[in-house]
Amino acid sequence: MKKLLVTMGMLISALLLNSNVAFAAEEAAGHANIGAELSLVFVIPFVCMLLCIAIFPLVAGEFWEKNKHWFVILWSVLFLVPFAIKYGMGAMTENLLESIVGDYLTFIVLLFGLFCVAGNITLEGDLVGSPKVNVILLLIGTILASWIGTTGASMVLIRPLIRANKWRKRKVHIIVFFIFLVSNIGGCLTPVGDPPLLMGFMRGVGFFWSLRLVRMLLVNVVLLMIIFVILDVRAYNKDVAEGLKPEFGGEQPEYLLYANVEEEMKQRLSQEKKPLRIAGGHNIIFLILIVGAVILSGVLPGVFDKAGLPAGIHIFGEVTLGFPAIIECVIILLAALLSFKTTNKQVRINNQFTWGAIEEVAVLFIGIFITMIPALLILKARGAELGLNSPWQMFWGTGLLSSFLDNTPTYLVFMTTAGSLGAQSGVATTVGMISVKMLEAISCGAVFMGANTYIGNAPNFMVRSIAEENGIKMPSFFGYMGWSVCCLIPVFFIDMLIFFL
Repeated sequence: MKKLLVTMGMLISALLLNSNVAFAAEEAAGHANIGAELSLVFVIPFVCMLLCIAIFPLVAGEFWEKNKHWFVILWSVLFLVPFAIKYGMGAMTENLLESIVGDYLTFIVLLFGLFCVAGNITLEGDLVGSPKVNVILLLIGTILASWIGTTGASMVLIRPLIRANKWRKRKVHIIVFFIFLVSNIGGCLTPVGDPPLLMGFMRGVGFFWSLRLVRMLLVNVVLLMIIFVILDVRAYNKDVAEGLKPEFGGEQPEYLLYANVEEEMKQRLSQEKKPLRIAGGHNIIFLILIVGAVILSGVLPGVFDKAGLPAGIHIFGEVTLGFPAIIECVIILLAALLSFKTTNKQVRINNQFTWGAIEEVAVLFIGIFITMIPALLILKARGAELGLNSPWQMFWGTGLLSSFLDNTPTYLVFMTTAGSLGAQSGVATTVGMISVKMLEAISCGAVFMGANTYIGNAPNFMVRSIAEENGIKMPSFFGYMGWSVCCLIPVFFIDMLIFFL
């Protein structure tokens, strides 16, 4: 990570010191609508970046782990240099800084804060990973996701879930469904749950408006839970039949098949049962502080912005680090610091806390954020040309792009497109009137379909990394997509038929 930051810093500094940057404002103004003329060739580095993430861990895992930062730099440079040659250093530098300062900075600070605070909370005691316990943990995480964010809920519950199922051999499906429900679908009810909804809140959508998505949430949760229970009961029975058993006492697991296994279970469960308790529970205060910072970031622009212009620290061209973003980052970093200062180190040891997951997300997503710049520019300029003018089209259009691009700018592109359709009634936003059904479709597409790939939402990657750190061999990029195609896509078709046709 240090090598990546140093190298990227040197690259950005060299670009800023280039003599052509003196004409940045003029060049940027001359290419105000670059996306309208931008060739799809500029999207190639982004596609290659995704292919590296998908293929290298599968065919050369050790090589990828040691060298992934160089691939991030390679594909970033192969986009930035041709872009600068074509449109000028000023336009390139402004778009680069807009991506890093305007998007990546707050994105990674929020993930870092939640990762740190959640790593200082652990659930101790006897918790046996039976189908019943797993369903309860998944439901709790799904409910929490809308109130402390998908990242917060994922980081709080993934380690207890892994520990509860440590004794089991067949458990990959548990982590996959955790990503489906807790890291994505559960975040649809409030702007705190997922960043796209926060962007809607900042543009006039009511804070509690998204509670109306509870209908879609319930349908998805019920259908996915049915699939999960079938898979988990089957896997659980096979594990127990092979003589696998928990390493500690707890509730007697259901579905035992053989008498000798059942008898041994009863003997173990006759030992003194350790009660469940939360260690580091005071960190819930810091989680609430982070959630408050996110809400403030949606409220404060109306206080600081004047004449429609953001107030903050001017960086370059039209790039400004707004005061709301600065306040949000300071609060989150302060919460993370206080969390570490006030929590016993033993809690992190019990959690098997390491920096690997957040480091991987930080490295890979800076490459994704940079190389996806041309894709977002093209979408922003030509999104209305896609011909999407009905809710079901918006649902799939927003969702499929959110599976591979950052779902926040994708949401904004389709929200803006919907605002230009001239709805006579619905939700009044700063981008125009949007019909209720259309906004529901865009919101569900952005939040739900981030579960389709590992890169669809940052918590997906973090959960996968934590699982692998704990010895769970997770599916490859395409292997995970196989799970989503088989389990999620049919559910999303049902969503379309019930809610968006």
